[in-house]
Order: sequence, then C-alpha cells, then structure tokens
Amino acid sequence: MAQSLFKTLAQQQPTTLIDVLAPAWSKALLARMAEVNEAIEMPLGHGQLQLRQRYRLGKSLRQKQYQQVIVLPNSLKSALIPFWAKIPKRTGYVGEMRRGLLNDARHLDKQHLSMTVQRFVALAYPASDRELPVILPPELSLNPDNIDDALQRLGLNRPQQPLLVLCPGAEFGPAKRWPEDYYASVARDRIEQGWQVWVMGSDKDVEVAEQIVNLAGDACISLAGKTRLEDAIDLMSLADVVISNDSGLMHVAAALRRKLIAIYGSSDPGFTPPLNSQANILRLGLDCSPCFKRECPLGHLKCLRDLKPERVIALLESH
Repeated sequence: MAQSLFKTLAQQQPTTLIDVLAPAWSKALLARMAEVNEAIEMPLGHGQLQLRQRYRLGKSLRQKQYQQVIVLPNSLKSALIPFWAKIPKRTGYVGEMRRGLLNDARHLDKQHLSMTVQRFVALAYPASDRELPVILPPELSLNPDNIDDALQRLGLNRPQQPLLVLCPGAEFGPAKRWPEDYYASVARDRIEQGWQVWVMGSDKDVEVAEQIVNLAGDACISLAGKTRLEDAIDLMSLADVVISNDSGLMHVAAALRRKLIAIYGSSDPGFTPPLNSQANILRLGLDCSPCFKRECPLGHLKCLRDLKPERVIALLESH
C-alpha cells in the first residue's frame, strides 16, 4: 500500500529519488517498485527500542543529505531515526508523544481518511489540502528470467491449462483464515474443470497448505515455504485467478493485476482493500465483524465458516 505514496511522490516530483528504510524481508518487494531508488535495511525488529542502535543508524544517514522524510508508522521510535539523521522536513501523523520529532506533524482524521492507503498518500500533499487523495494503484514489475529459474528449481512446467493460486495463510491470526477444507473444496472443483492449482505461502503456512493438498486429493501443488518472495511474485503472475485471505500475498496479487477473490473475516475491506479493479471481495458483514481480533472472540468464526465454498466457485464460474 505504501507504493501508492511512492507513485504519487514520483508523479509530483519526477526527479526526486525515493529511498525506503524498511525490514530486510521487504527488500525483494521494494526491488520490484519502479519508484524506489534504494531500499535501506532496518536492522531493528518490531517493538525493539534500542536507542543506541537507532542513533547510530540515524547518524549514518546524515551523509545522504535527505531533504524530507515521510514516517509511515505512528510510533515514537519510528520518528527517532529521521530526527537523529537531521533531515530538515520530517512529515508524519501526530502520535505517541512525537510532536517534537516531527516538524511537519499532521492530525489524522480517521473518518475523512478511512483507508490506510489514503492516510499514506495524503502525506504527499500539504497539510492544508483537505481533498481525498487520488489513489494510484500499486504495480510490481516482473523478472521473466526468474520465472523460468523458479519453475526449474521447483520442478514445475509453465501451466498449459488455467492456473488457480490459493493463498490460505494470514500471519495475523486464524480469524483471518478461510477454512482449509473450503479451500480444498474449491481446488477439487477447479481440478475437475481441468485447471491446475498451486498453493502459495510462507514457511508458517506449510502445514495449512499440506492440509489443503491432502484434502484436495493430492492433485494440487504446495509451494508454501519453497519460494523466496521474489519467486512468489513472479510465479503468481502466471495465475489466471488468485483466491486469498486478507494477507500480504493478497496485496501482491492485486499489484500484479491478477483476477482476485479476496476473503475477509475479522478485518475490514473498507480499511485495507485490495487495490485492484479486478478484485472481488467476499465478506458476510455480520454484526460481530469486523472485530480485528487474531482469534474469534465468540469462538464460532461464523464470519468465515458461513461463507461457503459454493460462493467462491460461483464467482470462478463467472470469470
């Protein structure tokens, strides 16, 4: 979602170089964004204060002579490095006692800017601008050579029939995960229609992916835990349709302009929707949702259990 901000900045200031300080895992993603000049690895993990290391990193960035920094996280510690880097203009939203660290501090109107991506992109404009920002959808570039290399490494051929990619993981928690047996039902249906089915995910999704493969009768292929992020991007580009929970891979599929069925349980598609005009969003909108909990606080997970595979299959039939 931050790429929409990068695209806006590049549109406003075509000669400006955009560097991004971010966790190491995201460097492969940032490398596929044409607007990003350099990805700088953030060596500190989430929740780690480590003031001395932050000071050292900030001091090391002074030589870059940045004119402006836009701080997307709302934490105090995220504003420390830009302050110590002595970047003249430090833009971000007020929060966690960091007004003194930001000199272009904005007050966030959550009702006016209801979507995360709107809140990001609004920071590209002056604080006085009250118009809803135009959202430029994210778009990831591909590496054709890596597509062939990844297929060879994984012992796969380019699909000769329609390809369905399933993304059943959701790192946030089980309240965002559509049931494995539902994914398997959809996989079996597509396989019977002559499709090929791949299941994608991280190391944490291996068990879930294997359950889907087993329930689907071993006719689909699990790539969970077997791909690097850059491989997942390139291989997903081969998909005719992607079915995903509200997850990072959902946003990757959206940025690849794939036909997408996005399934929402505990989260809100009005807050973090897939930024893709071809996306179909499925949610039940129960009274108890969105609860934004990692696990169903009522124990029934009806927001996902009552969203049956037949609805997804009907959408697939319409494509």
